[in-house]
Amino acid sequence: MDGTSEILEQAIEQLAKLPGTGRKSARRIALYLLKQNEDDVMKLANALISLKKSITRCSTCGVISDGDPCSICENAKRHTGQICVVEESQDVFLIEKTNEFRGRYHVLGGVISPLDNIGPDDVRINQLMQRVNDENEQLEEVILALNPDSEGEATSYYINKLLKPYEKIKVTRIAYGIPMGTELEFIDEATLGRAFASRNTF
Repeated sequence: MDGTSEILEQAIEQLAKLPGTGRKSARRIALYLLKQNEDDVMKLANALISLKKSITRCSTCGVISDGDPCSICENAKRHTGQICVVEESQDVFLIEKTNEFRGRYHVLGGVISPLDNIGPDDVRINQLMQRVNDENEQLEEVILALNPDSEGEATSYYINKLLKPYEKIKVTRIAYGIPMGTELEFIDEATLGRAFASRNTF
């Protein structure tokens, strides 16, 4: 367009792809960055490049991490008999803030969603079952902490069904004092902490 900067428009176009960011917000961010000194902008740019190039996923639990294995899986003080199953890495970060859980995690990387053509083989359920069958894990409890929506519920029931034959493993789910359809990301720490403390048998 005449009278505008093509470089600025390219930046706005890329920023507008961020979740919850429309073109107006993207333009505001781009203009804000233009006003900052070069060092600060370069720090942001380098942080984004490092995020993409250096961050990995733990081969054991699947959480986003700086190293493999992650610090949680590597921590000898964590309770090895408990695995908390969550949908995404952000759920691990939220639960860790509550200080209510001292076991380890398993990140599915999604949930079963037939409408989106996502089946059990498209999420990390097979890897969970490998851990269940690993004698070194010595599992006593699998805690299901998936979002209380239809996909999360379907995935929880599917995993519970797979675990039924394992009589020594207790399957529990966190208690939700929240409305159906609300994602863990939007729950305050106190509510999530109480839900975790009062989890019940699946």
